[in-house]
Amino acid sequence: MMRIDRRSLVQRHRIRRTETDSRAPVQLGNGEFGLSLDITGLQTFPELHPHTGRDPEDPGSLLGTQSQWGWHTTPRDPRPELRSALRSFDTARGEVPYVDLSTRTFGDGPETGTAEELWLRQNPHRLMLGWIGLAPSAVGSEELAAEDLVPIQQELDLWTGIAESEFTLRGFGFTVRTAVHPTRDAVAFTIRTDSPHPPALRLRFPYGSGAWGNAVSWAEERHSTTVQGRRETAQISRSLDETTYVVSVDAAGPLKIEQPARHEVLIAAEALAQEQPWQVAVSFRSGSPAPDGDHDSGVTPAEVFEQSQTWWQEHWSTGGVVDLAESTDLRAPELERRIVLSQYLTAINCSGSTPPQETGLMINSWRGKFHLEMHWWHAAHFPVWGRPELLMRSLQWYRDVLPQARQTAAAQGVTGARWPKQVGPDGEETPSDIGPFLLWQQPHLIYFAELLRRSTGMDQASQYAELVFETAEFMATHPIDDDGAASLEAPLIPAQECYGDVKEELADPTFELAYWHWGLNTAIRWRELLGLEPVAAWARTRDALRPPSVRGGVYPAIRRPVLDRRTDHPSVLGALGVVPETPLIDEKIMENTLLDVLGDWDWESTWGWDYPMIAMSAARLGRPELAVDALLMPAAKNTFLSNGHNWQNEGLPLYLPGNGGLLMAVGLMAAGWDGSGDAPGFPSGFIVKHEGLTQLPP
Repeated sequence: MMRIDRRSLVQRHRIRRTETDSRAPVQLGNGEFGLSLDITGLQTFPELHPHTGRDPEDPGSLLGTQSQWGWHTTPRDPRPELRSALRSFDTARGEVPYVDLSTRTFGDGPETGTAEELWLRQNPHRLMLGWIGLAPSAVGSEELAAEDLVPIQQELDLWTGIAESEFTLRGFGFTVRTAVHPTRDAVAFTIRTDSPHPPALRLRFPYGSGAWGNAVSWAEERHSTTVQGRRETAQISRSLDETTYVVSVDAAGPLKIEQPARHEVLIAAEALAQEQPWQVAVSFRSGSPAPDGDHDSGVTPAEVFEQSQTWWQEHWSTGGVVDLAESTDLRAPELERRIVLSQYLTAINCSGSTPPQETGLMINSWRGKFHLEMHWWHAAHFPVWGRPELLMRSLQWYRDVLPQARQTAAAQGVTGARWPKQVGPDGEETPSDIGPFLLWQQPHLIYFAELLRRSTGMDQASQYAELVFETAEFMATHPIDDDGAASLEAPLIPAQECYGDVKEELADPTFELAYWHWGLNTAIRWRELLGLEPVAAWARTRDALRPPSVRGGVYPAIRRPVLDRRTDHPSVLGALGVVPETPLIDEKIMENTLLDVLGDWDWESTWGWDYPMIAMSAARLGRPELAVDALLMPAAKNTFLSNGHNWQNEGLPLYLPGNGGLLMAVGLMAAGWDGSGDAPGFPSGFIVKHEGLTQLPP
């Protein structure tokens, strides 16, 4: 078979626009650091990209600059402790503590709770490190207004990771090229203009914010911004309570540095011939300034552009790709666009040293904390698409918080490690009436490890054996004996969270039962492959798991209580699709369940990863036409914007689990699973060429 022309594939989906798309700013990043740009190629006009969040009284902007290390905690005396949110629940193992919330978690509007609970939910929060925009002096003005801007063209070259923006501002022409370094927290700009005034940047630095979505607060007195300058460099020291970081500015030529306001810094080219391009790099790092006034060695602008081009070309030239160009189905170009842009966006947002937040490194949602049940949707596709190293970056974090996960399990009367749900880098659970009661994130680490084994071999994947076995130990000891059956019992909330109000009586959700069986079985097989003695209790629990209930010829979401809610995630379909084949699930009954869900589900209440989940189930059930229908269903939360981001609603304007989920589904549909044919998830009308994909477990 002729090899795919990867450059042509990628380049036909480069982002090109001639006007501002308020919902879809261009984003650059490297997994550890990211920023979004307006049509000036900088962050000159944050107001052009409004973000309402969930609190209309505290709106923000889609233009953000964020990192994996940039976190802040608002001081409070006394500082609330997590144990203040503990509540005991009566279980078959006795009284068991969970980190709870005294009020209900609502989807819209400001949150409620005690002052201590709200502080714990809001802290730590991810920082917006600063806005980098054109300074008014670049056009000889005292201030800039969006009305002064006339866009000409903006293009993001995915093959190089470089954005180029052309526009006029106050009648002067500008061309700005922008790139992010692939391994350093640095962005570089090349600015060319016919303005008679020297090019100049304005850097603005906010205080941290505990708001749900808006990471920016302009509390002038609560932080400090200190500037030191030399001929071609500037060093800006930032201090926000216990958080410190340094911003270095390096240019190819002398600089003029001013600080006209407490948290505003102007950087201008001091001597530059008219129309000569100005090159400048801005680097960020955690910590304090270097001692004795020595400036940190930053990175040159030329190096940033060179390294960006090299890294992205290598990225696209290796790993997995799917080419649908020869398809006759009219939906193929749009699906291919979503695939390519999702590969780009997950690489820059979901491949860092900690699990990603649902809105990546663009804006905050849930204060920037990450949701471990979503980590699978963000990143499980990386080994399937031949890029296992991008998943492996984040797995060390699980080792770091393993002692806390063991303590949580022990406090609940079981052994092994119970992984939390909504956390910051410290690994502490967030008070919630939902999160601490979810179980479906528990087998994810086993799934990650198995995908890595299939992608890299056991020699490399075996480094995660401890995480696999600690997870399996919890999964084996958590179920209770219910008349001889191993049962997942209350308090419990399934992936279909609308059942949260019955968490104290809920039992045996179908998806979780199947996932539990597969996870334990995979951990048992890992011990065999590593030549280790079996753990009898793991097999006993696996074999004793209660089969899911069947009502009316379909699988319900839960066994008890007898409720059928048609809102939120149709996660029952994950029991065969996300989860590979298990003896707990009958294919015919699951096919009936798939058709039942498609018949009358409330699609307005779904989420972006639900559509890939449906597609995976349909593909495994031999219904490829339904798989593609699901991926391209014209539902509001299945919207993919011009920048590739999966839009949900005004409060959640991007949602990376939808992007990662799409890639996981397409990987399954194209490469298949052990024993399937090629491209089992695509119907006639699609001609699917693919390279570098790894088959999924059978």
